Amino acid sequence: MGKNETIILGISIGDLNGIGPEVVLKAFEDPRMLDFCTPVIFASDKLINWYVKHFQTTTPMSSIDHLDAILPNKINVLNCWKEPFEVRFGTADKNAGRLAITSLKEATKALKNNQINVLVTAPIDKKNSQSEVFNFPGHTDFLAQELGGKSLMFMISEFLRVGLLTDHVPVKDAPNQITPELIESKLRLMETSLIQDFGIIKPKIAVLGINPHSGDQGIIGNEDQVVVGPTLERLREKGLWAFGPYAADGFFGSGQYKDFDAVLAAYHDQGLIPFKTLSFGTGVNFTAGLSHVRTSPDHGTAFAIAGQNTADPTSFKEAVFAAIGIYKKRASYVLHTKNPLKVSKQKSSSKKNF
Repeated sequence: MGKNETIILGISIGDLNGIGPEVVLKAFEDPRMLDFCTPVIFASDKLINWYVKHFQTTTPMSSIDHLDAILPNKINVLNCWKEPFEVRFGTADKNAGRLAITSLKEATKALKNNQINVLVTAPIDKKNSQSEVFNFPGHTDFLAQELGGKSLMFMISEFLRVGLLTDHVPVKDAPNQITPELIESKLRLMETSLIQDFGIIKPKIAVLGINPHSGDQGIIGNEDQVVVGPTLERLREKGLWAFGPYAADGFFGSGQYKDFDAVLAAYHDQGLIPFKTLSFGTGVNFTAGLSHVRTSPDHGTAFAIAGQNTADPTSFKEAVFAAIGIYKKRASYVLHTKNPLKVSKQKSSSKKNF
């Protein structure tokens, strides 16, 4: 992408009966948002126009059938289906889930083909989106398969970053999945992301214990003493600054998280409850470790308030800004870590000999 080119930001529309369409349209009501990116919504122009009328937004729209027809300074709507859909706000509908996945798949394909630069996903309903062609617990696992690489669910805000060792798995299964290999893999992913996506040269990472009080020296389980602690010690000897295991309650309650660049939690709620308590409405879900940048807001479909014109678009806006910021940081990192000798050699070989 050239210096003055606008970032093309793809948007998967999410569950059609949830708040996804509302927060997407509200996020781009401010025309200044179009100074930062050119958005492309993967959906249906008729459906999006219906939402525009329902929520009485003033967002400038452009309907396109091909990605080479994208217009700057507009919200582009790429028609991914022609069939009609009757919106029933707050209803868990398999057809709504199917079209949400159609949007996600088309947006992901465009991302893989570099037809868009980044992807922001509106929330899906994990149950009604399941089918023979989509059998994933959420976006993260699907995108890891499609985009390659190992993924890390990384919740980020202005002052807190929390990654997960295990994400969408039952609590009873999480301890058995936590191995030295998994800990090292997730920490390496987190370290790499902090360096290339956030510009932190030598990241300092805290790791939370699996058990209450990190096992209380083996009295409440020994996983932290047998698995987590020795793994972190070995990794520190290799130069990775990972410390712990810390007891999660005291760690967040005392504000100790402020001393670290990121936190790795053992399981979903251990990390997301404090993150959303401290950052709800401004937090962003970033899938680190993939070949392309994907973010999403930190909330779900919110069926209870869908269609009432009360949904707050702040988190979706933050997801847009985060995607743009990470994309630029990553591009800058790639540019500055190129082999200068290789580049110099290529330039020299291109010169003509007289």
